[in-house]
Formats: sequence, C-alpha cells, structure tokens
Amino acid sequence: MSIESTDSAPSADPRPTGDAGPRTAVVIPAAGRGVRLGPGAPKALRELGGTPMLIHAVRATARARTVGLVVVVAPPDGAPEVRSLLDAHELTGVAVVPGGDTRQDSVRLGLAALPDTVETVLVHDAARPLVPHETVDAVVAAVRDGAPAVVPALPVTDTVKQVDPRTDAEPEPVTGTPDRARLRAVQTPQGFDRTILAQAHARLAAEGEGATDDAGMVERLGVEVVVVRGHEEAFKVTRPLDLVLAEAVLARRKANVEY
Repeated sequence: MSIESTDSAPSADPRPTGDAGPRTAVVIPAAGRGVRLGPGAPKALRELGGTPMLIHAVRATARARTVGLVVVVAPPDGAPEVRSLLDAHELTGVAVVPGGDTRQDSVRLGLAALPDTVETVLVHDAARPLVPHETVDAVVAAVRDGAPAVVPALPVTDTVKQVDPRTDAEPEPVTGTPDRARLRAVQTPQGFDRTILAQAHARLAAEGEGATDDAGMVERLGVEVVVVRGHEEAFKVTRPLDLVLAEAVLARRKANVEY
C-alpha cells in the first residue's frame, strides 16, 4: 500500500497524486489489555512466532487486494509506541490514532480518522492475527455488491445450551437448546457501508449502550446484516490454548512457504 502513516486523523488524501484516494479501509482496535491471556503485555502485543499479533493482523488485512488503508487504534497514551512498532516491522503504510476507554470509543475514533474517499469500512480484531486475505476480500466484495453490513462466520459444531446464569460456579439450569443449524460463530473483519456504521456508532454513543461487536450495533438500527463464509484459521486468540493453536498454524504456513 502507498498510504502515508500518521499519528492523528489524516488531514488530506494520503494516496499519491492522481489517485482519488482509498475506497476501502480497515480499522483495527488494539487498545485492549487482554486479561484472559494472563498478565503481561496487552493482547495485541503478545508475540506469535516471535512477532506481535498486531503485526500479523495488519499484514493479513493489508495483503487483501481490495484494502487501500489500514488504521490501527492504539491505547490512548500509546500511539507513539505503536507507530514505532509498525515502523520497526516496515509497515510504514499504516495510520495510527489514539483510542478511547472502550472498544466502541476506539472504533469510533478510527472511523473519524478515515479520508472522505472511504466508502467501505472493515473492523478487524487484532486478536485474529491469521485471517486469510481471501476472507477479507470476500467481506469487501459482499459490501460492494450492496450489503450494508457483512460478517464472516462458520457453522456452530457444538450443541449450544441456553441457561439461567448463576454466579460463583453454581450449577446453571438449562432453559433451552437452540437449533444448531441456525447458529453461526461470527469472526472478523466485519464489513460495512461507512455511512451505516457511522450512524450506528453515533446512535449508541448518544444512548450510552455498549455492544459486543459492530454488527450488533448495526442490527439495532434495523439494518440487515448478512453472513459470508469465514475461515477456520480466523479464530480469536483469547486464552493461552488459543495461542498454542495459533503457533501451530503459523508453523504449518511457514513450512508450506505460505507466509
């Protein structure tokens, strides 16, 4: 990519002269601590194969032929450090902006940093470092074909139980068994028409409601969200065992000269 890097919102078209500007951008919120991986560095900076997961995630999305800009949303006081990390890995075509106190705040700040030319926005978890670029391109294609919101997902293979939650490890009564055929495990990047996603963030910010993902925010607007096929290697690294699996996937890719 030929995007110039910045530590604040781009004030002008970052593409070379003669290009109208990027149409598709990826926002990667990377301000979380990742407590489920245990003490230490923030989740996005945990190393996978000797390289921080954030770097893997940026490279994975930037490889997609449809992506023109990647914006990393850093911890509120950590933008210079993230910029240095990206530069050290020769990722100079990536913008960095300071994030907020919540994931929702960080995504909103990432949206505000995008050039006006961007029409399609993808939001990707830094903790999904091994997403194939084909999945990224499939999400973009679905948005460009007219879907206002798109999520990659896989069929659920386990039986899922709905329960009445309890605390302190008490037994939880089962209240239902959803039809597994109708369930999907959602991944990222999630893709959106930029206007729709901005509307969702503006509405939820005004209402003071949180959301577990951006697609859920768009659903609250009454806008249809559609699913495209995800990929088994786009799993989220949340717990130590996930990191072990990610190391194995990465090692296999390197052995096959795919990475």
